[in-house]
Amino acid sequence: RRALSWRARTMTAFGARTIGGVMLDGELFISYVSILWELVHGDEYLRRISALASLGERSLAFDSNVTFFVGENGSGKSTLLEAMAVAYGLNAEGGTSNYTFATRDSHSVLHEGIYMERGRLAPRSSFFLRAESFYNVASEADRCSMRPGLPGAMYTNPVTGAKVPLHEMSHGEAFLGFIQDGSRDNGLYFLDEPEAALSPARQLTLLYEMDQLAHHGSQLIVATHSPILLGLLGARIISFDDGELHEIGYEETESYQVTELFINNRERILHELLEPRV
Repeated sequence: RRALSWRARTMTAFGARTIGGVMLDGELFISYVSILWELVHGDEYLRRISALASLGERSLAFDSNVTFFVGENGSGKSTLLEAMAVAYGLNAEGGTSNYTFATRDSHSVLHEGIYMERGRLAPRSSFFLRAESFYNVASEADRCSMRPGLPGAMYTNPVTGAKVPLHEMSHGEAFLGFIQDGSRDNGLYFLDEPEAALSPARQLTLLYEMDQLAHHGSQLIVATHSPILLGLLGARIISFDDGELHEIGYEETESYQVTELFINNRERILHELLEPRV
């Protein structure tokens, strides 16, 4: 049986959100997304990604505070996540809406056709993070800290508890520290394969942080291969495999199935995989 959604649990535990005295009834910051392909210029390869093409015919609804995008490499999950973040006004390489740096114009043009139904309440904070370009985010945070009149950009090291610049932590510590210090209740966050920066233990820490944010009104949209993060109760999992977007259960994910198969049958799998071929 599907766990009670955060939308319902948040309303029960904290009450529905209000703005101007109007009850929002657990309204999310993004309730659905679709693609208006006539507005997307060039990049014909995008139209050949079946899961993305299907969004021109049918929108994807969001009804949980945490939504995971899963699928094989090249299935379109990170491409859609990036396009949604850029269409929401966030930097393609990562960071908040205040981050305007660009080291390479490599993001797709899919954001041109992204249509999102937005809630009536704006998030208190928002950011887009991808592990592969986080070094650039940390560098931009350092540059901001050196501008006259601005306080130094110091973040909490999740291991030591000390406040230090991001570049004075390891990659994983800085990535997690940015999320912990940069997130707020009632925020909107896009995370692209965050597990790439984190050890299994730190993934559990991130899972806890995501659960706390969800319970306090935040919405998170996350592309991931991590069987640890995908185990978060109450989250909705959207698969990009098999040519169309569809919801699946945790134990139906390839991440879970392959990990379970390897752990329970390691010697047999290694023997079959690595056995010399004549």
